[in-house]
Amino acid sequence: MKKFRSITLIVSILMLASMFLAACGPAATPVPEEAAPEGESLAVGIVLPTKDEPRWIQDETRFKEALTAAGYDVEILFSQGSSAKEKENVEALITKGVKVLIICPQDGAAAAAAAEVAREAGVKVISYDRLIRDTEAVDYYVTFDSVAVGAAQAQYLVDKASGTGNPLYLYAGASSDNNAFLFFEGAWNVLQPKIADGTFVIKNSSEAVALQDKATLTRDEQAKIIGQVTTNWDFNTAKGLAEANLTVATAADKGDVFILAPNDGTARAIADAFAADTDVTSYVVTGQDAEIASVQYIIDGKQSMTVLKDVRTLVADAIAAAVAYLEGGTPEETNAYNNGVIDVPAKPSVVVTVDKDNVKAAVIDSGYWPAEEFTGLE
Repeated sequence: MKKFRSITLIVSILMLASMFLAACGPAATPVPEEAAPEGESLAVGIVLPTKDEPRWIQDETRFKEALTAAGYDVEILFSQGSSAKEKENVEALITKGVKVLIICPQDGAAAAAAAEVAREAGVKVISYDRLIRDTEAVDYYVTFDSVAVGAAQAQYLVDKASGTGNPLYLYAGASSDNNAFLFFEGAWNVLQPKIADGTFVIKNSSEAVALQDKATLTRDEQAKIIGQVTTNWDFNTAKGLAEANLTVATAADKGDVFILAPNDGTARAIADAFAADTDVTSYVVTGQDAEIASVQYIIDGKQSMTVLKDVRTLVADAIAAAVAYLEGGTPEETNAYNNGVIDVPAKPSVVVTVDKDNVKAAVIDSGYWPAEEFTGLE
């Protein structure tokens, strides 16, 4: 591998930051030709969970755009929901000589095997968006503040509620994903006091009801609740679970309802189920990822909010971390997350709450999505 030139890397990263993080300012200046030397490539391999969810296609696109702008090549492989395939992908990238591996695990614990193969080969391992658990073979974690995401979702529900006895329906991500626990932790921190004082009444989890007086839950206690309300990050699973919850709920358990949905795909599925129930007068439902379909749902009044986790920022952070390792340095650390074995250094990125009031400014004017993707914008 050719030696990377420090000035080239600094210019490239500065240009990426200018392109990605400018919200409403003037367009970024093109990367100078000398900042993208022909023939040099970023010795990085990327493994993402699946092509079947819009979120990961977003990440693939952003990585390609960012690296192309900086003049580097990258190979991106998808595990398609299989931890075995994930490990095969890692082994294939190692064979091709990558020096840094960016991996978003399909299953946080199962991915330990893939990370350990990379560590044995002398490859730096960056856990991306989801934390690889139960291994020492993780060098860095690039993430959004997942606890803050859950807290933002819950705070939105709290802000929209009035009085007491409001029906609350809880849903969570996949129990195999550490982020699902972090999101739920953040949400529970905000919701539990409002459950305790009677603002909300949990309607679809006996485990959550049994633990509703506990301000802080252990991981095992969280797992009990998540086991009852998991969507597995799947649209059809989420819709089926919501329909099942509504089938057994009485009319008194419906009316004006509040719904903690873990991400945009599940939010749309759950919203569709609640909208179809004639005993549901209104609903407030959360989400995250600012997917195009959910931004349209927000514009149309079908989804209440989403949490924008600007993938451009996350991608820029991942590239900066990879470059730091390739240059013999270490990435910036502002936090650490315990993966069950070690505290993994991290630099969590900020998140933004988006609803109908600020959707244009946060999503369109910022350049995250183009206006022509949507109808009904004011």
